Amino acid sequence: MHIAIAGNIGSGKTTLTSMLAKHYKWVPHYEDADDNPYLNDFYEDMQRWSFNLQVYFLNNRFNQVLEIHKGKKTVVQDRTIYEDAYIFAPNLHAMGLMTTRDFESYFTLFKLMESLVKPPDLLIYLRASVPTLVKNIQKRGREYEAAIRLDYLKRLNERYEAWVSSYEAGKIIIVDVDDLNISENKEDLGKVVRQIDAQLHGLFK
Repeated sequence: MHIAIAGNIGSGKTTLTSMLAKHYKWVPHYEDADDNPYLNDFYEDMQRWSFNLQVYFLNNRFNQVLEIHKGKKTVVQDRTIYEDAYIFAPNLHAMGLMTTRDFESYFTLFKLMESLVKPPDLLIYLRASVPTLVKNIQKRGREYEAAIRLDYLKRLNERYEAWVSSYEAGKIIIVDVDDLNISENKEDLGKVVRQIDAQLHGLFK
């Protein structure tokens, strides 16, 4: 099976991915943000590097999904291919940080890739307010994230909510991160696990 975790920057995707992998003995697939050759340049000059960054992410995510479907094990994936196309790229375009020509080329490429892969069996969306995102971003202290603006996070949150409200590709669980401390509270992790179990048992029927 393919379980995917979606959520804004700083919502706790990587933390939950590793905890679920440990709990269920699933294979984790992480977003390799630290190895991305465009990220530093992007945060310095978003307009210049937005298209390059998004194509890099799209290619990376597409390869991940192909790998997941080739394998026999259950995989939990940190971020989905849909988020790049329905949230990050359109947001950059709307902010004037990606040209219409580049966005259209990007989205055509995404639609081709989307037609070649299956959606995840279960999507877990981590919903978090901007103050929670900021707190988590500051806590992990990545240098290239220090320049992220509040209005950028707010715009992304609005796009996430719009995307999730119309998501019909498969089963979905929404986790309100503001009310939970998954990394330090076993009871909070247990609440998420119970939600997942309820959905997974339905998948096996």
